[in-house]
Amino acid sequence: MSDELESCDIRKVRTIFLSDIHLGSKASKVDFLLDFLRCHEAETIFLVGDIVDGWRLKRSWYWPQNCNDVVQKLLRKGRKGARIVYVPGNHDDFLREFPGIHFGGIEVARNVVHEAADGRRYLVLHGDEFDVVVRNARFIAHLGDWAYDAAIALNVWIARVRRVLGLPYWSFSAWAKRQVKRAVNFIGEFQRVVADEARRHDVDGVVCGHIHHAVIEEIDGVTYINTGDWVESCTAVVEHFDGTMELIRWQDTIASMPSMPLPVPMKRLLPGREKQPASAAA
Repeated sequence: MSDELESCDIRKVRTIFLSDIHLGSKASKVDFLLDFLRCHEAETIFLVGDIVDGWRLKRSWYWPQNCNDVVQKLLRKGRKGARIVYVPGNHDDFLREFPGIHFGGIEVARNVVHEAADGRRYLVLHGDEFDVVVRNARFIAHLGDWAYDAAIALNVWIARVRRVLGLPYWSFSAWAKRQVKRAVNFIGEFQRVVADEARRHDVDGVVCGHIHHAVIEEIDGVTYINTGDWVESCTAVVEHFDGTMELIRWQDTIASMPSMPLPVPMKRLLPGREKQPASAAA
């Protein structure tokens, strides 16, 4: 299990941004997230929406022990002095009824402006308010959510076949989303609209989630940052103490450290990876 990464070197950063964990969904890669949290410490942690998947929990309850472990890990970081801010998304929108409330040391806010170490200011929001489908056609959004679940389920079967063939992990749902022209157009339009919102707030950049497409890029003078997700890509964004923002792809990070024991999920995705000598690592 993820306890195997207890010996990892703790990486200290100024801020961590996480979104779209979807606790309560069988597709959530919770063990990878636990590894990431174990290996990182920050002064501030922003939970940028869809941390808990209320939509799926309403359909059928699924809350294994590792979901509790994530919650306890975050609460423990808060008790040790980290500031934790929860910006709800559409899947955990029930928390939007409690802006300004603190529970267990976690602040709830609809959105917040974060000032980085270099003085640059970032608007932090989930981003679903700029998704026309979620905002105006909730039924269609739920239908799309069901289709996404089906694609994730197909991933499981594809992963099994690829493991038998000795091939690395590959996400069908992520590939399909990139290939569909409408999805590509949606991502581009979403990024543009969110960047416009940052401009209206007179800030230097924006940090969001929602579309499960991790990226850091400049859009007409605005730094657009999407933290990605912990369903497909296992990504996070961290701010270093000089204000530099970094996108971390956690599965790639673990795979590049042969001296570090791999968690059980990664062992399954990367057959024989531990046997490679350090000189063969990418």
